[in-house]
Amino acid sequence: MIRNIVTRDLSLSPAIEEKVLKKTEKFDRWFGDEARMEIKFETEGKGYLCEITLQIRRHYYRSEAHEAEILNACETAIDGMERQIRKHKSRMKRRKVDFDYLKPYFADQANAPEEEAEEPRIVRRKSFPIEAMDVEEATLQMALLNHEFFLFLNAETGKAALLYRRKDGDYGLIEPQY
Repeated sequence: MIRNIVTRDLSLSPAIEEKVLKKTEKFDRWFGDEARMEIKFETEGKGYLCEITLQIRRHYYRSEAHEAEILNACETAIDGMERQIRKHKSRMKRRKVDFDYLKPYFADQANAPEEEAEEPRIVRRKSFPIEAMDVEEATLQMALLNHEFFLFLNAETGKAALLYRRKDGDYGLIEPQY
């Protein structure tokens, strides 16, 4: 597994980096070389935020934790990652798509209790005409509608784009590559 440690507004000592890499080694035996893990640390308030993103082919898992101590934040985020994967384990087994690359994880977790995930269902469908506009106009439209996200056709690129409101009050823009 390829693991990458990223920091923002702080620097980690080699000893802490070593401990973090050691704690994430458990994912190596399940997912092998095709998985990528990014462990991001940043200061937030009086503590530390640890955000872990695990990519296995087309699947992404993400966990984050905010703690006073940097290693505690890392452990909490790792526990959250394991819970998330365990929760979706039974759901992935039932799917028709072949998840061969996750079978080593399933075999290793055979004795662990399965968390039965309630199947999400689509309870509402909505269709609307998508219009070409620039990002500033999309931001205004989103604010007028009081939505958390807004899908539009970017007039500059001619491609679909998704504008969303971030936790800090700013906006994010997702532009797919195809």
